[in-house]
Amino acid sequence: MEASSSPMDATRSDEGLCSAVRHALAWLVLMNALGVMLSLLLLFPAPGSWMGEWSYGRWMMVHMNLGLFGWCCLPMLAMLFHVYQVGASTVRSWARPAVWLWSASLVLGSWSWLNGGSSGKLFLDWSGPARIFFSLSMQMLWLLLVVAFLDGLRAYRWTRWPQIVGRVLTLVLLAAVPVAIYMASSPTVYPHFNPATGGPTGASQLESSLGVVVLLLMLPMAIVERRPVRSRWYAVAWIALLSEGIFCAGIDHADVSHHVPTQYLSLGLMLVWTVLLPLYYRSFVWRAATQAWRQAFLLWWIGLVLAGWIAFLPGVLDRIKFTDALVGHSLTAVAGCLSAFLILILQQLPGEQGKLFSHRRSRLIWNYSVLLYVALMSIAGWIEGGNPAFTIQPGPGRNLIYALRVLSGVGMLWASLDWLLADLRMVHAPSALRPGVEIAA
Repeated sequence: MEASSSPMDATRSDEGLCSAVRHALAWLVLMNALGVMLSLLLLFPAPGSWMGEWSYGRWMMVHMNLGLFGWCCLPMLAMLFHVYQVGASTVRSWARPAVWLWSASLVLGSWSWLNGGSSGKLFLDWSGPARIFFSLSMQMLWLLLVVAFLDGLRAYRWTRWPQIVGRVLTLVLLAAVPVAIYMASSPTVYPHFNPATGGPTGASQLESSLGVVVLLLMLPMAIVERRPVRSRWYAVAWIALLSEGIFCAGIDHADVSHHVPTQYLSLGLMLVWTVLLPLYYRSFVWRAATQAWRQAFLLWWIGLVLAGWIAFLPGVLDRIKFTDALVGHSLTAVAGCLSAFLILILQQLPGEQGKLFSHRRSRLIWNYSVLLYVALMSIAGWIEGGNPAFTIQPGPGRNLIYALRVLSGVGMLWASLDWLLADLRMVHAPSALRPGVEIAA
């Protein structure tokens, strides 16, 4: 039994959705290629002098922003195209140009970052014309969703009013995103460093983590049907979220040390989600093809929560903060947990592109490459915490770890390139992908 969450089924003719997936994969390949280049520069820094002003730091900015706004955002856009049935609306011919406009803004942004344009704030580096262009691209996409929603409104039965309310509220929230990013990218909105705080606290970490949980609970509701037999874990998850939210609002969010028990114990409340989230996802009717990536996502999620809490504990954080260990933790979140979740979402959408990720070999290469990277950076970070010169002065141990990191980057690049090439082959021979058939490597 496969789920369908909308009044009309999307098809392969939904070129906007397909274009969003293709652009996402293209940016993923480029991001991984830049990651391999940057990891090589850490082993062999001499070529860096040939780059002139386009230095390691500027390429790193491009690498990270393409990961967030390219690979991470465009699959969500594909999901929105499906949810709001853009492919069946009067603006369907505008969907592909809107995706191209988004990618064009990333090209303009990359040119700006390489030439020193930046607001100085991580992931809010938009400045100058790139800042305006990116905001306009988001506004155009929002208008497409609004028109598509109004076009399809008559197809919804009024008995499904919760669905209609949900669509409207989502549009209201999305309307604020372009304005919020444009304003937050300004250097005058808030300081790069806030002297009123001592950095992330257990309360602030719990607050942001619960925000992630809200998204992980809500997104399946938009594209996956609930099981006919109601699961008690569905209600338990929402009650737990509400309870933890109330608790989080009541504890100290000010400048407070992570050594204070209430801080690391409050963050420990996230551990309940290592059990609750897998049980909550069993409340939905997922496509059979999503099983492998759903398991991968949940395993990465469990590892992320456990590792995040352990890393915050007194004695541990004191050693690994500002080291490669936090780089590994970030990759666990983005390349491991979030990427698996994005692929899970794409596999749940109708059409053939979800089959791009069905091949077992590329899936294993991706996940094991990420796991290798995380392990290497955790080891390097722990050593660096005791000996800060470890990653600064090249040595046999440091060079071995960094060489293996290059290998893990190549693995991620190989897997992403395999997905992109499979998608391009599907464009020229769509009949090559049939339901239940895996893509040949």
